[in-house]
Amino acid sequence: MKILIVNGPNLNLLGRREPEIYGDNTFESYLTELRRRYPDIEISYYQSNVEGELINRIQADGFSADGIVLNAGAYTHTSVALHDCIRSITSPVVEVHISNVHKREVFRRLSMISPACIGVISGFGMDSYRLAIEAIKEHGQ
Repeated sequence: MKILIVNGPNLNLLGRREPEIYGDNTFESYLTELRRRYPDIEISYYQSNVEGELINRIQADGFSADGIVLNAGAYTHTSVALHDCIRSITSPVVEVHISNVHKREVFRRLSMISPACIGVISGFGMDSYRLAIEAIKEHGQ
């Protein structure tokens, strides 16, 4: 099984960015944990602060990956282009958020990408990514 994890803008700062919301763990250290936990799954990772680069990577893997875990960051709330990209590929996509977006600013409650995804996981910290992998595993059976 092959799963791609894609993180959007500002998620390269995990571990330093607003630790009271996002925790103090870097994504790279969490990725090591995920790969250890799922040795039978090839987990690829990509992060960009640029919308078009996210789209390029999703398109590149979106016909061969067994699933994509996408934390689009702020693009979640604004990007019709990401929505269209997700709808154009065959790999199932799970939308992920580290924080519970419904307990935050009102604008974070609207997701432009949710309708194109198979599901949304929000508010479980970094564990949201693990839960998304589990969802993709179940979806693929």
